Amino acid sequence: MSPEPYDAFDISVPAAGVVVDEGRGALPFHLIHGESLVATAAWAAGEAGIDLVDLTVAWSVLAERGDALVLHDPLCPMTPPAFLASCADRAAVEDRVVVGVRPVTDTVKEVASGAGGDVLGATVDREGLVMVCSPVVLPPAVVVDLLGDGEDLPSTDFVALVGLLRERYGDERVLLVEAPPEARRVGSDDDIALLQALTDPR
Repeated sequence: MSPEPYDAFDISVPAAGVVVDEGRGALPFHLIHGESLVATAAWAAGEAGIDLVDLTVAWSVLAERGDALVLHDPLCPMTPPAFLASCADRAAVEDRVVVGVRPVTDTVKEVASGAGGDVLGATVDREGLVMVCSPVVLPPAVVVDLLGDGEDLPSTDFVALVGLLRERYGDERVLLVEAPPEARRVGSDDDIALLQALTDPR
């Protein structure tokens, strides 16, 4: 399932949002451009016109709002506000889950288990591979179906969540959209340094 290219999609439909830092350790509180990743992600969501709510608010309350729900990962802190807004609008208008993804650029190998341990196999074609980044946007109907009975979000791990959403709603209801390079996900301080250099305004 190949991602669609990102094209601005500007309808400005109301959307609620949560910056999901659960299960991400201390990294969301490391700094980029002098601000924590979580604060930077929250700023971007606010600039996108997304009404941020605290994670202490019950998911069922969000379902009652009748808005799309933007789940933003603080490990993708430099995701542009315009991209977040575009994904939120598409989810609401097209009634589909919208997921920001990036192409896989690293070499990927198959691993086979044998008597002597794991053995590296063939190189996997990267053409059809993507990395989930941010956001994951649930359209209003999915928010109600998934969270309306007081149930928790099935997973705060975006990769696992997207897999569960595809199983539940089918691939046609889950739209992968190629995110801009600034939306790349970080997993270490070295990644943060690279992203900071990539997004240096000078």
